[in-house]
Amino acid sequence: MLQSLHVKNLALMEETEVEFGRGLNILTGETGAGKSLLIGSVNLALGGKFDREMLRKGAESALVELVFASGDKRVREKLEELELEPEEDGSVVISRKMQVGKNVYRVNGETVTAKQVKELAELLIDIHGQHEHQSLLNKKKHMEILDAYCGEKFQKTAEAVETAYRECRELQKALEEEALDEEAKAKEQALAEFELQEIEQAKLVPGEDQELEQRYKLMVNSKRITENLSESYQYTGSDFEGAAGAALSRALRALRTVSGLDARLGELEGQLSEIDNLLADYNRDLAEYMADCEFDDEEYAEVEERLNLLNHLKEKYGNTIEDVIAYGQDRQKLLDKLNDYDAYMRQMEEQLAAANEKLEKACEKLSAIRKKNAAVLTKQLKDALVHLNFAAVEFEIALNRAKSITAKGYDDVEFLISTNPGEGLKPLGQVASGGELSRVMLAIKTVLAGKDDIDTLIFDEIDTGISGRTAWRVSEQLDTVAHAHQVLCITHLPQIAAMADRHFVIEKSSTGENTITDIRMLAEEESLGELARLLGSDSLTEAALSNAREMRLQAAAHKKA
Repeated sequence: MLQSLHVKNLALMEETEVEFGRGLNILTGETGAGKSLLIGSVNLALGGKFDREMLRKGAESALVELVFASGDKRVREKLEELELEPEEDGSVVISRKMQVGKNVYRVNGETVTAKQVKELAELLIDIHGQHEHQSLLNKKKHMEILDAYCGEKFQKTAEAVETAYRECRELQKALEEEALDEEAKAKEQALAEFELQEIEQAKLVPGEDQELEQRYKLMVNSKRITENLSESYQYTGSDFEGAAGAALSRALRALRTVSGLDARLGELEGQLSEIDNLLADYNRDLAEYMADCEFDDEEYAEVEERLNLLNHLKEKYGNTIEDVIAYGQDRQKLLDKLNDYDAYMRQMEEQLAAANEKLEKACEKLSAIRKKNAAVLTKQLKDALVHLNFAAVEFEIALNRAKSITAKGYDDVEFLISTNPGEGLKPLGQVASGGELSRVMLAIKTVLAGKDDIDTLIFDEIDTGISGRTAWRVSEQLDTVAHAHQVLCITHLPQIAAMADRHFVIEKSSTGENTITDIRMLAEEESLGELARLLGSDSLTEAALSNAREMRLQAAAHKKA
């Protein structure tokens, strides 16, 4: 449920906060007062388009904040998926701060993306804005409505159809790509044989290039290395007067002549002896390393030639020796395929045929679920339309086989309607007026509401093109929906406003240079006054108020029935 809406510096709204309740929340106001600004602000919070003209004059930023109360398991799971924590009271707070060139979305205080907000909002609120009923003119919308009605079993089957369709498309694409004429096949075969032969002749060993590069680096720098190592060996060895090794040996001999005189001197001798051994080990290792640095020209040429070959192969077939070996394995598979090309193509064709058969069966199962639910939905929608003052309405959901299969199956879904006796069923868009379309959409929302877990529904001027008795029927239908959902409805009709559980008025006022739009909840007497205004009264006469009271009593009688 949408508990509250807070708006600051948006269009004519300076700062306003309104708290909504369960049931039917009605919003009315004079033409031009900014009634649709409410829907606009909610849409903005949920990712709607914002431009600088929406900012209140003189303001640098605008803010919209929505607070929802929801115990829906799906909402909790979505919060967990987005790594967001619910508020302590379980509420969900969505806000958007808007500046020119910059938007900041937050959920429960954490910064999120617009995409994440939309994903969460889909579970919390359903907005039926002005002219949305025009979407009924598109047959794609008819399938969406039927599919939304079909439930969880349908969704699982629909996913199976989509998976099977994707598999068929991939196999068809692969089959088309693999199709070769004899000339193209011969070229592919010749190239694969050449590349495989080049790789196999190299007799590659994984990691060989790294070892050779290290060896080559050593060869290139061998002279410099040898000169410096020789100098180090001279200073640390024992063959030259003044070298560390020779000096250390003399020091050790001198210490040994007196080490037996004191235990501490024996410890010092041991330490110096260890140093002497370490230095001797260092000199041996150094000598071995210098021996390894001795290369002849033939070895140098062999290493250089091998490295050139490996680098050439890596440039052609991969970044590493492992990549080149893997490429060679792929070439071998290609040759195996080309050597038995006809059998390979037959196998692919058989796989595609099996996938198409699987897809056909999945589509058949999906279509059966659609047809079963279409019969039930047809009756429910017809009953809802009759209640909305389509006295002689005939309605049908037609399912025919489409020319081709898509990811949604092979059904072509279309709503057919007849609103006058004796007239045959025709496509909805060819028969219904704008006002009738809005009532059809309300009927659809009413029927789907029983299957929909979304708690909050917003209707912006669902009463387009209706009046009189029809308006009462729409009012009663909205009240029916409001028994299971929170409903926010913007209207200009007194019949609908009279049914309100909570009545809000949107007002525009001017103070000097400023014009401000505000929204507030009306007490009972104020609501009667607003109903009188909607009835067309210029002043609050007793007659006008009496008519308003009568409408409220009629609405109350419906609520008790």
